[in-house]
Amino acid sequence: MSAPRVLMYTTAVCPYCIRAESLLRARGVAGIEKIRIDLDAARRDEMMEKTSRRTVPQIFIGDTHVGGYDDLVALDQADRLLPLLSGEAR
Repeated sequence: MSAPRVLMYTTAVCPYCIRAESLLRARGVAGIEKIRIDLDAARRDEMMEKTSRRTVPQIFIGDTHVGGYDDLVALDQADRLLPLLSGEAR
């Protein structure tokens, strides 16, 4: 089974986005598709419609909306991040 796509809505200057990317890379994620919502208002609207949230990062692993950085850390601490990244979860 191939690893699911990791997508992150982000902005140019976002310390939580940098931390999220660092954690994902530490867990073996090689490619993160980043969408810069500060450069594209339509993509910001898309993010808000998909997540009902206004803050970045907003992270998707496959079809699963993980949430922001704190949500990602909580998932990792609950030992649920690696199974999700490997495509084994849900």
